[in-house]
Amino acid sequence: MSDPWSRYRRHLFADRAMGFGLDVSRMRFPDAFLERMAGPMAQALEAMRALEAGAIANPDEGRQVGHYWLRAPELAPSASQRREIEECLRAVHAFAGGVHAGRIAPERGGRFRNLLLVGIGGSALGPQLLADALWRPEQPLRAFFLDNTDPEGIDRVFREIGAGLPHTLTVVASKSGGTQETRNGMLEAGARFREAGLVFARHAAAITGAGSELDRHAAGDGWLGRFPMWDWVGGRTSLFSAVGLLPAALLGCDIDALLRGAREMDAATREPDHRRNPAALLALMWHHAGRGRGDKDMVVLPYRDRLLLFPRYLQQLVMESLGKERDLQGEVVHQGIVVYGNKGSTDQHAYVQQLRDGADNFFVTFIDVLRDPGGGIEVEPGITSGDYLHGFLQGTRQALADSGRESLTLTLERLDEASLGRLVALFDRAVGLYASLVGINAYHQPGVEAGKKAARRVIALQLAVLEALRRAGRPLTAEEAAAAAGAGEEVETVYRLLCRLAANPGRGVAREPADPPGDRFRAAATGETRP
Repeated sequence: MSDPWSRYRRHLFADRAMGFGLDVSRMRFPDAFLERMAGPMAQALEAMRALEAGAIANPDEGRQVGHYWLRAPELAPSASQRREIEECLRAVHAFAGGVHAGRIAPERGGRFRNLLLVGIGGSALGPQLLADALWRPEQPLRAFFLDNTDPEGIDRVFREIGAGLPHTLTVVASKSGGTQETRNGMLEAGARFREAGLVFARHAAAITGAGSELDRHAAGDGWLGRFPMWDWVGGRTSLFSAVGLLPAALLGCDIDALLRGAREMDAATREPDHRRNPAALLALMWHHAGRGRGDKDMVVLPYRDRLLLFPRYLQQLVMESLGKERDLQGEVVHQGIVVYGNKGSTDQHAYVQQLRDGADNFFVTFIDVLRDPGGGIEVEPGITSGDYLHGFLQGTRQALADSGRESLTLTLERLDEASLGRLVALFDRAVGLYASLVGINAYHQPGVEAGKKAARRVIALQLAVLEALRRAGRPLTAEEAAAAAGAGEEVETVYRLLCRLAANPGRGVAREPADPPGDRFRAAATGETRP
């Protein structure tokens, strides 16, 4: 390879107007790699153009993929889709403006001071990223999230809201309205409002599909607002829909700048020359690092506290999109890229030792933000805390290079709505291009659906086991309970269900301990609390 400076100059992508740069020079690909991949990338870019033009992305569902239209409605393939996108954006602005002005107010008067978003997966990760990355001390509402069905986590959120509940606006985001985690969160929230003597509908808005279970419920109860989720926008790519825009607008973010930044990056990543296209370069580096098979993990290290959640956001975007058993021809390929990360320079006190000296099974994506808001004091003559942060990034990058470990670096001039929009859009596009390179469908998630079906089976089994204990009228082993419930091949699952129920007083199961897993379980007597 040539000397580092020459290689850096040759492989640096920089767009001064966007305040964005991508350096791939420390990925150890030979120059011939970019030439060899010119044809496959040209095909991937053509597939992306077809997608943006309205091609069917999921033949089994007959579904388009249109999250790119959200930031450029004029590209939508039909006038009705363009109109829906534009009307949704106007409605988001109007609703947020009404909340900020007090025209949309809590039941007992005053103004909303808290925002509680109830969602799961992309319907929570996107809003959480926006809330954290774009936080400002003067924002009009404080953000809270219910993004799991963990009772302890739900209790914790409502304890933090505390006496502020009467001034809390709840936004429930679920495309179908039937996603169980989100439905549970909505029911828990409704119960808390009722306990406080409040009408939940007077503090609630919905983001959901037209005619969904949630849409009908919100309309029937007279919720404060209803916003659309379209079947051509997947959850993990919904940040630029009402899912991300409504919470961001309520928190006082400039959502027009967010959309503008994404639109600018989309334009830059339509460049046909892959050497001057940042999304193409990013996808090619993933392909090079993992040899097109995901052989290496992607470690994402943002050197800015406000980007702490970005690796977590990318986990879903990348892993749900690319983690596929079969390719487009139906052949078993087990594709995917594992993503994990931590913020810099925290990572240097955590797992950089492993990255430098351990197994070489990864590549690093550094994210550098040049501008330090406020500047900070001098911690040494002529040196600020921000200077040290940048020094740690440069030092870690060099230490990895000295050990032969690969990395690439994304540089943002500043972190604001526009630059965050560009960053998210960049990875949106890179995921789509990489999927085309390796021949998989990035826009469906059969594994997620399989997990949901299995969970529903477990819930049904729990009810059957409880009924079997009641009918038996005597203590049963797990084997006996499984047989009585018609689940003789699922003894392990039954045993774990019974252990959990017995550990929670009031759930109807008492345990007679023996050497595990020989315990016996019986239906608990009324009022019995000892597990």
